[in-house]
Amino acid sequence: MAEPGVLQREKGSRVASGSRTWVKIKQNYELYLFLLPAVLIYAVFKYYPMYGVQIAFKDFRASKGIWGSEWVGFEHFIRFFEAYNFWPIMENTILLSLYSLVFGFPVPIIVALMLNQMLAKRYKKFVQTVIYAPHFISTVVLVGMLGVFLSPNSGIVNHIIAFFGGEPVLFMASEGWFRPLYVLSGIWQETGFATIIYLAALAGVNPELHEAAVMDGASKWKRVKHVDVPSIMPTIIILMVLALGNVMSVGFEKAYLMQTDLNYAASNIIPTYVYELGIQKAQYSFSAAIGLFNAFINVVLLVTVNRIAKRLTETSLW
Repeated sequence: MAEPGVLQREKGSRVASGSRTWVKIKQNYELYLFLLPAVLIYAVFKYYPMYGVQIAFKDFRASKGIWGSEWVGFEHFIRFFEAYNFWPIMENTILLSLYSLVFGFPVPIIVALMLNQMLAKRYKKFVQTVIYAPHFISTVVLVGMLGVFLSPNSGIVNHIIAFFGGEPVLFMASEGWFRPLYVLSGIWQETGFATIIYLAALAGVNPELHEAAVMDGASKWKRVKHVDVPSIMPTIIILMVLALGNVMSVGFEKAYLMQTDLNYAASNIIPTYVYELGIQKAQYSFSAAIGLFNAFINVVLLVTVNRIAKRLTETSLW
């Protein structure tokens, strides 16, 4: 048992630490005022809605409210796991996200490394503007553009195919073309934004490293390989951890807008399935359970990948 004097000293140190904290807050209150809007937004729109997550464990009835609805435990989760379309939906979600990660993640890195080696500043700025512009196109407009360009009757792509003697292809109505179109359109739209992050990281590379490599006779390729890539590797790892932690979070808007009756087998993913059940069929508890399961998988993946990255590279989110 601790002596009374020791307890008093520990209590006094805690009080002193608390007072020092309040003094620092008062001294830097302007910074906390700037932080306050972001905290309020997250509290209102992110944390407060978590109150309603409990309907995933209840047989929710709007007339009874959340607290008045009957508690059913994991019944909705078990129902989803035993559903006939559980594995097809999981496969569609995972494959679509993995394809986007495998084919889309390296592209901004390659583009940033190429732009960083350009000497013509005007041409470099022009290329940056061109590849960054699609980021500002809304998802609705993007899918509309796909429909126009890939139309079997008036689309330019099918006109080119017909010019070379081929038959028109129903791209937007084909199950086999859904994933390639989703991934390629995502690369086209988001490469420019991600490239800016890597260019900012490359701007922080010590020029003396390049000068020393030139003195040693290193070519541009070797300088990129042994100077640029290792320098931005922490940024690459952080973004990779975030991407792997969101494997199950496939964008709902584009998948739903691209979804048709003919490509439903490939385009039916967890977000669109939750929308179908929760909004169209009013199965609120069941859809909430599916969404909660999806979020839980993302958290597990994020924590696991972060720990692996920390052990292997000593770079992590926390």
